[in-house]
Amino acid sequence: MSKPGSPIWDIDVSKMLGDMKLPMVDMDAIMASQRKNIEALTNANKLAFEGIQAVARRQADVMRQMIEEISGMVSEMMSAGSPEERVSKQADLAKAAYEKVLGNMKELAEMLAKSNTEAAEVITTRISESLDELKSMASKP
Repeated sequence: MSKPGSPIWDIDVSKMLGDMKLPMVDMDAIMASQRKNIEALTNANKLAFEGIQAVARRQADVMRQMIEEISGMVSEMMSAGSPEERVSKQADLAKAAYEKVLGNMKELAEMLAKSNTEAAEVITTRISESLDELKSMASKP
């Protein structure tokens, strides 16, 4: 095991790297690029979070509407005369409710897809920009 003061600790890394004639790295450009990457991730996360919030709000609205509609449906079914009329009314109301649920599911799925697409576009754009920046940095002498 090496101890401080032994030859292994006497290596001058900057001299060694200087002797290797490595190209100069523009740390400012790298830091600026990384800052843009973080900003893009932040924006994408913000868009995704806002999308989730919008979906949650819409789901709450849908649930509220469903409760109101179910209450109205029960009243309608009870007001029907004969048992046959009640069954017929129940079938009509069930069909209408089913179609409404499908419509709501489709709407929520579209909202999520739109939110995901917007967030992905931010990331995709930044990846493309980042690769262009890398290419530009590599081409500088």
